[in-house]
Amino acid sequence: MYQLTEDLWFPDPDEAHSDGLLAIGGDLTVPRLLLAYKMGIFPWYDVEPILWWAPNPRFVLYPQELKISKSMRQVLRNGNFNVTVNKDFKSVITQCALTNRKNQDGTWITKRMIEAYTKLHELGYAKSIEVWQNNVLVGGLYGVDIKNGIFYGESMFTKVSNASKVGFVTFIKNSNYALIDCQVHTKHLESLGAKHVSGKTFFNML
Repeated sequence: MYQLTEDLWFPDPDEAHSDGLLAIGGDLTVPRLLLAYKMGIFPWYDVEPILWWAPNPRFVLYPQELKISKSMRQVLRNGNFNVTVNKDFKSVITQCALTNRKNQDGTWITKRMIEAYTKLHELGYAKSIEVWQNNVLVGGLYGVDIKNGIFYGESMFTKVSNASKVGFVTFIKNSNYALIDCQVHTKHLESLGAKHVSGKTFFNML
């Protein structure tokens, strides 16, 4: 594991520990975050120092393999939700931070993380997908887009059953990404078609 300094660099992702941990330290400046995502590395921590990860295998979704169940197709047809993009990034990332998650104590989306990703959004490198019901924000997700054909999903939240799934499915169906980086396994994303690929496969796509 590497200790980062103020110098702008990252070690080769192939040198990550078996659990995916690659380096500690550094900062959340825009240049460092852009370099990290370009190399397939992302920050994930709850207290300082910053931890940087490059999991192998990687959990990803190929858009053409998106699975939409019969029940989800019915939900989409019902039109009970309205999906927008980049309408309220700050609210989406804040709600993701506030969401309680199973087997997770607290949140890794700290105030510092919110500030950093909001800056990425302001510069056009982060997107939010909002899901509305009766003009109320009931779900959403956000991620990073560094214009290389990959959407790096970060987090999602839902306050109403199926809201985040509707947002994710609608976004993917109307986008032209070659790959969605889901980072690590979740049953939620597995049900939508995400799967593990080798680190070699993922990093070659970068």
